[in-house]
Amino acid sequence: MRESSLWRAVFGVERTVVEGVDFDPVAGSVVVSVRAVARARGRCGRCGRRGRGYDRGRGSRRRWRGLDLGVLQTWLEADLGRVECSLHGVVVEQVPWARHGAGHTYAFDQQVAWLATRMSKSAVVELMRVAWRTVGAIMARVWADIETLVDPLDGLSRIGIDEISYKRGHLYLTVVVDHESGRLVWAAPGQSKATLQQFFDELGPQRCAAITHIAADGAGWIADVAALNCPTAIRGIDPFHVVQWANEALAQTRAESWREARAIARATEPKRGLGRPPADAPPRLASQRAKALHGARTALWKNPENLTENQTAKLEWVALTDPRLYRAYQLKEGLRVIFKMPPDQATEAIDQWLSWASRCRIPAFTKLARSIRNHRTGILTSIEHRMSNAHTESVNTRIRLLTRIAFGFRSPQALIALAMLTLGGHRPKLPGRHPAPTHQTEEPVNL
Repeated sequence: MRESSLWRAVFGVERTVVEGVDFDPVAGSVVVSVRAVARARGRCGRCGRRGRGYDRGRGSRRRWRGLDLGVLQTWLEADLGRVECSLHGVVVEQVPWARHGAGHTYAFDQQVAWLATRMSKSAVVELMRVAWRTVGAIMARVWADIETLVDPLDGLSRIGIDEISYKRGHLYLTVVVDHESGRLVWAAPGQSKATLQQFFDELGPQRCAAITHIAADGAGWIADVAALNCPTAIRGIDPFHVVQWANEALAQTRAESWREARAIARATEPKRGLGRPPADAPPRLASQRAKALHGARTALWKNPENLTENQTAKLEWVALTDPRLYRAYQLKEGLRVIFKMPPDQATEAIDQWLSWASRCRIPAFTKLARSIRNHRTGILTSIEHRMSNAHTESVNTRIRLLTRIAFGFRSPQALIALAMLTLGGHRPKLPGRHPAPTHQTEEPVNL
């Protein structure tokens, strides 16, 4: 009896009889013959209900990968019968050591999922000796189980909604983040009204009525669905996205200045021959200016309080050599400062900024001014209620990192499972450890 208990503990299985343990020196593996205890047999593999026995499964030996025993791979073997379920028909019976349809034990799945939320792709694959696509399938199974035990949508009041590209070819995920906790609470493939409506359908009318604030970008499809399902919620345009629009306008203006400088250099300076130029060659001032404009990107995008000494000098050079580009930088900074003002001052400041941007004769910023004027009410609402998608953008940044790690997953569901387990506060626990809290508040470890 003690030996049987020991083997169950070693292999991380419960309600299981260990019939024998064999060592295969050629394959370098341990093969464990097992069977479920009598009270755990005869249950539907899909729903767990007892069913009438259909066959005993003799001669249909099946294997499951278990946790390694030292440096040796471990395999569980058993004859697996079928049962006739009143709901699902003839189904392979349930086993206590593995999920239905899985080729790995519960303990193996848990360890892989724990590692995938904390380690790199290559480390997980090498350590666990599985294909990366297999890791994706495991993540989906583990999250599906956790999702039946917890409700990520419970207690929502202030949420942020955004979309993020997860693969080339304009493939997107729509994500919802709880602003109170910073947790990712929902994600689905797609970027449309129908996709977002799935979230509100899952939320239900009662919990939709509990939503008090919704922060998003200026996407019309998000605003329409939010207004339909949460008509009483305060809806604001996320300041982060507005500043991001200004950064994009600044980047476009810098690119235009760089292209103009490069065109002047090509038109006025002779082509340089092979080898080093002679010592008495005249300086190529136009080329140097184009190169300096190309290298000014970081200094222009950074907040003034974070600039290095060299970057400050770069900005001073831009102010002297390219007044239009420096004016674009001032417009970007002027817009950013508005979101730090009290609401009564912000209203006047944004109107002054709109007047300035409309007359600046910089195409990217005159276009931006029109967009901000269209979204003025939502922007001011965000300032008044201190609404921000900072949590959402933080989650999006981490999802972008996860998409690079998850390259090779067969489906977006595997990526969503990895994101929910990593960023949703429901990280899996290692097998054999004490249960982790249902909602973890610590920051995820950088992957």
